[in-house]
Amino acid sequence: MPPKPVKYPPQSAAPPYKTSDLRATARAIVKSLNRDPAAVLDRATKEHAAGERFLAYELLRACPAAVLAATSACVQQLATRISDWGSVDCYGSFVSGVAWREGVLPDSVILRWTKSPDRWFRRAALVSTVPLNLPARGATNPVGEPEKTLVVCERLIDDRDDMVVKAVSWALRVLAMRDPKSVRQFVKKHEPRLAPRVKREVNNKLKTGLKNP
Repeated sequence: MPPKPVKYPPQSAAPPYKTSDLRATARAIVKSLNRDPAAVLDRATKEHAAGERFLAYELLRACPAAVLAATSACVQQLATRISDWGSVDCYGSFVSGVAWREGVLPDSVILRWTKSPDRWFRRAALVSTVPLNLPARGATNPVGEPEKTLVVCERLIDDRDDMVVKAVSWALRVLAMRDPKSVRQFVKKHEPRLAPRVKREVNNKLKTGLKNP
């Protein structure tokens, strides 16, 4: 018998429901699909097409193998509804960053986003570096991926959009946990160009382990 449909809260730019509730819903759906990557990917793409972008991203968070079943075109299609802080960070953390790390999404796509007139795609390029370096997002390289991360950061180093500045800081701070030497060298080399927030937060991270000690 087919599994009973799972009810979940409606999507919005600022979800009125708890993230924990949405993630519980996503886990229940993944379980009902027997954690089959192709089935989860299909469900995620359908939810996204229906406007349920947060649920789509949480489904892929609950079953990362589903991202590996995607094509580059599919991963990019899932970016069509990113239009706010929350959706960009979910997409970059659970979808594009994982796809990039695992070779599903080529470097050229991420680098193209750094030139986008859309602030959210520029932020997405930076957020996509997080799964390259953060073990909690599946990173396994003991020193992370400094070359890929720093190329993206350098391309957006002069961008003063607040959403981009904060993402540059985030990308560098996450890399600093894996390869502090590379981050120190980057900060020293580009110190005149870095936004004050980036210099302050990244230097704090390097010195104390905290963004704001």
